Amino acid sequence: CHLIHYLRLSHHLIVLNYVIGTFDKLKSVSSERVTITDAVFDGVEVRVFEPPAKQDETLKRSVVYIHGGGWALASARTSLYNNLCRIMAESLNAVVVSVEYRLVPEVCFPEQFHDALRATKHFLHPDVLAEYSVDPSRVAISGDSAGGNLAAAVCQQLSKEEHMAVRPKLQALIYPVLQAFDFNTPSYQQNMNMPVLPRYVMINYWIDYFNGNYDLAHSLVINNHTALDVSQALSFRGRLNWTSLLPSSFKKNYKPVIQTTGKAEIVQKLPALLDVRAVPLLAENEILQRQPKTYVLTCENDVLRDDGVMYAKRLENAGVEVTLDHFDDCFHGCMIFTIWPTDFSAGVQTRNSYIKWLDENL
Repeated sequence: CHLIHYLRLSHHLIVLNYVIGTFDKLKSVSSERVTITDAVFDGVEVRVFEPPAKQDETLKRSVVYIHGGGWALASARTSLYNNLCRIMAESLNAVVVSVEYRLVPEVCFPEQFHDALRATKHFLHPDVLAEYSVDPSRVAISGDSAGGNLAAAVCQQLSKEEHMAVRPKLQALIYPVLQAFDFNTPSYQQNMNMPVLPRYVMINYWIDYFNGNYDLAHSLVINNHTALDVSQALSFRGRLNWTSLLPSSFKKNYKPVIQTTGKAEIVQKLPALLDVRAVPLLAENEILQRQPKTYVLTCENDVLRDDGVMYAKRLENAGVEVTLDHFDDCFHGCMIFTIWPTDFSAGVQTRNSYIKWLDENL
């Protein structure tokens, strides 16, 4: 059984590797419209996209972008993310910093978080912003999928640091993965076998991120790790109650899966399951109140849909200005698929909406 499960996962990752083009790393080839350079920010590799300076302009706005891929795949230098960040730099006339954080299996949590945080804090230093001619009051932090997870976690951490001279103006999260508390939200139930990101693959991304064992997967699927008798999970339950956080159009007729008795040892083996640096949706309200103006993009055909919707609702309840941009006919990961042979209308549609929001708010 475990061998079959492993082979299914391995096949899925091989296909994703091919589609995302993990091994298709592009050199920093600049053009007339965008200068692309590779740099190191506090020990973390980044790729910087800079549009040409305009005569009547002194400072530019900027986006720190953190790519997706389950904390294990892709790169700031692959053609798909290179293309996205170049188009963002051109469309927004903004400096885009794409973070090349280390991946599973080289490192596991919390190292991806630390890489993203270190690179972002380095860039937000006034001297570095000045070097790139960036307006300190017009910086956004953004990311998709696992990169959306890291972007949200970095924003939360920055909001706790009292001595930051520069803080992000916005955060923009694209179908972010934000919680490992409940793998039976309506979107997880509805899309459990959806291509690109089936539920079992997302759970195994979490296990790999936490350097855990695949033997735990079945218990996680049925929420044994957050059963009513798991004391470590009790204080978090109210922060992720989808029956109150989701609108009826998303709840549909799905029922909560809450075990009476479970396995507390799962949380002992994987304490990061309840670590807000890994699961930003579980943050306390005091932290959410400090978050910047937020954009959350979600797709109907995505197990992670409800993660984004619930985070948007919790932020809104905490007094943060939020735009929830939901696409009924789109799927997880679609936004990077805009170039042949994976050029989908869903990709162009979501990318244009995302860039439009940044342009109007940054």
